[in-house]
Amino acid sequence: MLYLLTGEIQTGKTRWLTRMLDRLADQGVDAAGVIAPGVWRERADGFEKLGIDNVLLPERERVAFGWWSDLKRDQGQYDANSQSARAQLAWAIDDAAIARVNRHFDQLAHQERRMLAAGHVPARPRLLVVDELGRLELMRGEGLTSAMRRLDQGSTALYPSALIIVRAALVDAAHERFAAAPWGGIETMAPDDDSARRLSRALARPTQETPR
Repeated sequence: MLYLLTGEIQTGKTRWLTRMLDRLADQGVDAAGVIAPGVWRERADGFEKLGIDNVLLPERERVAFGWWSDLKRDQGQYDANSQSARAQLAWAIDDAAIARVNRHFDQLAHQERRMLAAGHVPARPRLLVVDELGRLELMRGEGLTSAMRRLDQGSTALYPSALIIVRAALVDAAHERFAAAPWGGIETMAPDDDSARRLSRALARPTQETPR
C-alpha cells in the first residue's frame, strides 16, 4: 500500500510522522528513506520556520536542505540557477543537498536489490518514507528523482508499503503520478489520531501475501 499523508502547510505532518515512526519502531517496523523536520526560531509571539533539514533513515544523518528564499537573498547566497529558483519556489533548496538525498535513495535501492537477490528478507517488513514530494518532483521531474524512481517500482518483500508526504494542493497530482505504481492501492491520510491507529494496525498485521 502507498500511504499519502497530506494537509495544509504547517499542520504538523512531519511531527506526526516522526511520532508515528517511533511508535512503529516499538512494534518492530523499521523505516528507511527521509523525513524533513523544520528549522525554527523562537519569537515573542511563537515560533518562525526558517528552513528545512533532511534526516536520512535509518542512519539519521542530518542534511541542511533548504531555507526561505528571502533569507538567502538577504545573505547574498541565493542561487538563481538552482532547481528551486527555476521553479520559483518559496524555498531556496541546495542542489548539493538534493544530490545527497538522491544518493541515499540510490544506496537504499542497491541494498534492496542485493537483499532480495540473496533471499534475505527481514522477519518484519520495512516502511519506505519520503518527506516530502513537492512541485519539483510532481510537476517538473526534478528534485528527489531517485525517490520517485523507487516509488514507481512499487511493493517488494522488503518494502511492501511506502508513506509519502504531499501538501494538500498536490494531492491530485500525486494520485495521478502513482496510480499505476504497483503498491496495491493508495490510501490518503491526515496527521491525526485516527490515521495513526489505522497505519499502526495495517503495518503490524502479518503479511498475507508476499509481494514480488
